[in-house]
This record gives sequence, C-alpha cells and structure tokens, in this order.
Amino acid sequence: MATQGSPFQIELVVDTTMTTSNVCSHSDSFSNHQHSTSFSKLLMSVLTRFHAGYFRISLSLGSQVLLWKTVMTSAQDKTTLPHVLSTLPSVAVYALWSFSLFTLVLLSLLYLLRCFFFFKMVKVEFLHPVGVNYFFAPWISWLLLLESAPFVAPKTTLYMVLWWVFAVPVVVLDVKIYGQWLTKGKRVLSSAAGNPTSQVSVIGNLVGAQAAAHMGWKACALWLFSVGMVHYVVLFVTLYQRLSGRDGVPVLLRPVLFLFIAAPSVASLAWESIVGTFDTASKMLFFLSIFLFLSLQIMQKK
Repeated sequence: MATQGSPFQIELVVDTTMTTSNVCSHSDSFSNHQHSTSFSKLLMSVLTRFHAGYFRISLSLGSQVLLWKTVMTSAQDKTTLPHVLSTLPSVAVYALWSFSLFTLVLLSLLYLLRCFFFFKMVKVEFLHPVGVNYFFAPWISWLLLLESAPFVAPKTTLYMVLWWVFAVPVVVLDVKIYGQWLTKGKRVLSSAAGNPTSQVSVIGNLVGAQAAAHMGWKACALWLFSVGMVHYVVLFVTLYQRLSGRDGVPVLLRPVLFLFIAAPSVASLAWESIVGTFDTASKMLFFLSIFLFLSLQIMQKK
C-alpha cells in the first residue's frame, strides 16, 4: 500500500504506431487533394484557352488520310503511279487514320467540356464573324475520316447513318450563317464574308457532297455541291474586292488565304465523285486551284 502523502504515479502510454499511421493517412489525403486541385486548375486553364480553331489539326490530318487512301487505291493501277507507291504498306495508312481518329476524339471531348463549363465563352465564339466558321471544322474532319475509313464501306447502313450525323450540322450552320447574310444587310455580309475563313463553310458542303456521291446519292450530292459553289462565288467576289492588296486582311489571317486553294480543289474532287469521271468541269476547278496557288505565292513574295 502506498503511504500517505506520497504522490500518485501515472504512467502514460503513447501508441506511436497509430499516431504515425494517422499522420501518414492525413498527409496522403492532403497530397491527393493537392494533386486533384492542381489537375482541376490545369484543366480549367486549358479549357479557357481552347477554341474551335484547334480543329484545324484534325482537319489537316483527315485530309492527309484521305490523300494517302486515294494514293493506295490508285497505286493498284501501275499505269497511273510509279511502282514505288504501290509498295507503300497499308499499315501506315491505318496507323495514320487511327492517330487522326484519336486526335479528333480528344479535341471533341475537350470542346464538349468547354461547352459544359464555359458556355458563355462558346456563345461569344459562335457570334464572332471569324470564330463561327471554325465550327464547321469538326464536322468536316469527321466526314473526311468517314470517307477514308478502312473498316466502313460506302452504301452500308453504318456509313449512311454516320453521314447523316455529320452532314446535318453542316446544313444547320449553313442556314444560320447564310441566313444572317440575307437578313442583316450589307454590313454583316462585309464583316462575315470579308474574311478568308468563311471558305471553311464552303469546304464543308463540298466534302459532304463528295461523301454522299460515294453512297450513290447523286441528288443529295448535287444539292450540297450547288449550295457550296453558289456561296463560293459570293465569297470569292467579296474577298477579291477586299484584297486589293495584303492591306485588306489582318496579319494573323494572312495564312488563311491559302483556303483559296482548298475550296476549288475539293470542288474538283467532289464533282469527279458525282459524275464518275474527271471531266472538263473537274479539270477547270483543278486548274483554278493551281492558278490561285501561284497567285498567292507571288503575292506573299512582294
């Protein structure tokens, strides 16, 4: 027994294992929270800077895939292309198509996130006379990948369904843009049609016509081709009047002048797909694109 007056002795036992584990768990959760916060900030930063103009990447890749698929198809005829091109492995074309599809899907997902989180910025971009033209780019890219798809043949149900999914937005954008030109007067026409990016809308109609011709839908292809060419004439005259020199176009838009080549080139291919042969009209459009290319080269050197 303890004597009276002696102090009580208290033994304090500290479980260091539990304390260490709690500290580690808290530190891990804190670091995970920091990582998630930094990732969210990075994603928001990317989405605020991302715009529809980035679909030019998928547009160029899709054009390259369609070009190489055409080369591979024509390489079977030894009289049209050298024998070296006929030995080009088809795996390379499939790899390029897969990479283009991955790029387009990634860009589409990013823009869908931008529409969800920053819809007001998308609306401002849609109302901009230059930015609205790039809304055609993703649908053109999908149509190009559809035409060059190695696993989807024309005249199949899947091809037709995908064509409707990708072509209808092009027509809707046509109605929106060209309706403004007709209803809001000359000022809107000069500001909207007076920049070279407006030719992207024409290319959308022509690519849709080419894809429809591959399915055998000649009437639908002629309709899209007619709409595209009529508006191309309007754009060409409007831009030609503005381009009395390079002073009429801002510096940032001068590289877009090479869309002058794209529209008649795609029109030549679309008309060849509609009539089934590279006739006089296709040759005229092809020679027009060559002439415009030489004109732009001379203009850039001045």
